[in-house]
Amino acid sequence: MGCDGGTIPKRHELVKGPKKVEQVDKNASLIARWNYCAISQTLLRKPIVACDLGRLYNKDALIEYLLDKSADKCIIETAKHIKSLKDVKELNLTDNPVWKGDKANAKGDKFEDFHQAAFICPVVGLEMNGRQKFCYLRVCGCVFSERAMKEIKTQICHKCGEPFKEDDVIVLNGSKEEMADLQRRMEERKLAAKLIKKTKKSKATESASKAGLAKEISGPSSQKHEEKANTIDKTKSTLSSTSAAENGQLSSSSTSTSSGKVCKRSYTEIRGKSEAYKSIFTSHSSAKRSKEQKPNWITHTAYYY
Repeated sequence: MGCDGGTIPKRHELVKGPKKVEQVDKNASLIARWNYCAISQTLLRKPIVACDLGRLYNKDALIEYLLDKSADKCIIETAKHIKSLKDVKELNLTDNPVWKGDKANAKGDKFEDFHQAAFICPVVGLEMNGRQKFCYLRVCGCVFSERAMKEIKTQICHKCGEPFKEDDVIVLNGSKEEMADLQRRMEERKLAAKLIKKTKKSKATESASKAGLAKEISGPSSQKHEEKANTIDKTKSTLSSTSAAENGQLSSSSTSTSSGKVCKRSYTEIRGKSEAYKSIFTSHSSAKRSKEQKPNWITHTAYYY
């Protein structure tokens, strides 16, 4: 059986078999994930941020995405979990001294090595091109290779000296299993943060309610206590003033007697006093003696003067 021209068709042209699954080029996927932003699909430029799932973004592109609140906004699946800049961490990357950038092959007449990366591990020196696993710390944002973290096991950052935990280590552009683990850890952290906020709010409301009840209960009694305290203070002030006046009078009388001068009080001052009080003074009739009672002679001693 032939066609119009005498050609003989082959079996694969007549019988359609199952389609082959298209395989993604590994080199192309590595270049796309490690050299380009996950939102804008532009080359990664500093400042670079990473989310809790290990994806890389340009900070300015992420800010533009978060600020766009229009109804026709295209929601990108890679950044769907990011609600604010608190959900990402700015990376502290180490520049590759060999990297020349786009200027090395500006004319297009040289071989361009796509496996050469702009950043390296500061401990081991491996290039961050996707061939080796890299991770960053949520505490400080420093980036290291997984080999460096395994060879030098420590709980302190190799670059800045910030302490960290195992939960703070996040793999960059990991596999599906690693992404699922990071997703679970991210959800657990968010739930823990919500519980902490609820407990803080409940404690604040309880303290405020207790303070209000204490004020309502102790309202009239506290006013009474304040009034009593005011009356006590007033009585104390009056007593202190009277005692000061009496002390001043006593001091003046003592000074006058010590100087040898006898101060006599007028009749108007003693008029309203009792007889017992009047008998103290020499002007009273009881203090006056007759001539018969007076002695004929007086012996002068040292106490007389």
